[in-house]
Amino acid sequence: MNDFLQLARDRYSVRSFDPSRPVTDEQVDSIVKAALYAPTAVNNQPFRILVLKSKEAREKAVSCTKMKFIGDAPVIFAVGAKTDEAWVRQYDSKNFAEIDAAIVSTQIMLQIHALGLGSTWIGHFDAPMFKEVFPEMKDTELIALFPAGYPSDEAAPSPRHELSRPEDELVTVL
Repeated sequence: MNDFLQLARDRYSVRSFDPSRPVTDEQVDSIVKAALYAPTAVNNQPFRILVLKSKEAREKAVSCTKMKFIGDAPVIFAVGAKTDEAWVRQYDSKNFAEIDAAIVSTQIMLQIHALGLGSTWIGHFDAPMFKEVFPEMKDTELIALFPAGYPSDEAAPSPRHELSRPEDELVTVL
């Protein structure tokens, strides 16, 4: 468990990639497998992943966001939720699609880091435009984009990386 805690602590948002170092097909497959292993409510797996490897596909993704640095990443993962496939809690009609897709997204980010690559969770993008340029995702609630690649020499954790609110503000033990 200490290895996992170290992995979780060390992972940081990478916003500068080395475009000269490719991500291998084996690495991409490993990231996808980590996503497929993610737990989802009733194991309905109400998510879709779009893997953008070609330069053309990555350029289309860049056109949908102000986060232009994602274009230097050799691969971008897009995660969407399928609300019509998700488990719905009967007591309050809570649909778990976005929660399930967020769990998948977390496993993607952690596996990227475990492979020695870097990424960041991109939520700031034009989802309607993304669905236009990638009709494969038109029936999903887009959750996030994850550029993945080797961090550049300039990549470093944000100064806020180690900051956390006090545990007693966030956790209650009864």
